[in-house]
Amino acid sequence: MASIQRLKTISEFHRTRGLTPPEHPLISIVNYAEVQMLPEYNNCQWVFDFYFISLKKNIAGKIRYGQQSYDFDEGVMFFIGPGQVFGLERPTEAPSNKSGWMLLIHPDFFWNNSLAKEIKKYEYFGYAIHEALFVSKKEEDTMMGIIKTIEQEYHSNIDKFSQRIIISQIETLLNYSERFYNRQFITRQRAGHQLLDKLEELFVAYFKDTEPSNGLPTVQYFADRLNVSPKYLSNMLKALTGQTAQQLIHEQLIELAKQKLSITTLTVSEIAYELGFEHSQSFSKLFKSKTNLSPLEFRKSFHPN
Repeated sequence: MASIQRLKTISEFHRTRGLTPPEHPLISIVNYAEVQMLPEYNNCQWVFDFYFISLKKNIAGKIRYGQQSYDFDEGVMFFIGPGQVFGLERPTEAPSNKSGWMLLIHPDFFWNNSLAKEIKKYEYFGYAIHEALFVSKKEEDTMMGIIKTIEQEYHSNIDKFSQRIIISQIETLLNYSERFYNRQFITRQRAGHQLLDKLEELFVAYFKDTEPSNGLPTVQYFADRLNVSPKYLSNMLKALTGQTAQQLIHEQLIELAKQKLSITTLTVSEIAYELGFEHSQSFSKLFKSKTNLSPLEFRKSFHPN
């Protein structure tokens, strides 16, 4: 099992990548071409105590996007938040033409600024490494322009004005990233529709293959089987259907409940149990919130006598 290395400071990141010490302890821009991973860290998993945003090109190997694999031959962005465990399989020899940048930001850099809290709204920091953002050349240029502006300020003696400018540019970069992720959900509709089909198959299989004692199906359960993170699954489904994963699960549960109420003689409590609800009251409350009818009222509409 790979060891887990925790890096508490940006200086430690520089040291483990064979880089000169950073100019500022709380923020750094790294040229990816200069990164030389020290041999003793080749098979490690990592946890950073800072934000890590990168755009890399020409990385040997592949990553997963849902159920598909993609090459690293175009610009690929990663967003890793403090405290996340991650790892990448690296080839024996790194390609000579690798390029890109890394932006490292310690949370303390945002101290006394609204972005300290606002950054948590960017859910892609919770995406897994195989749910990276694939950017076009135009998008890559947009990001590079922002990085250059940050770099200009970064190489100055950072004062209260330059810090404010850098934070503003970081927020702009995050907003563009959110737009590009939404574009990725839409442009990869084939993969998205495959995911929807697979989700429905998994839902049917869940109630066919599991015991009621296993409880209600969760977003985590489906995300694990679709090889995506829960946040990514919900955001992708939101882009495709207008509903989150949890909302779609509830919708499927209600449709299954309607079938049981209309064609079986099971009691409401028995149906709730079969669907995995711990308490029938919870089932009845959810059913009414979605249909404006109680389960018994719905059944009577099919069997008025």
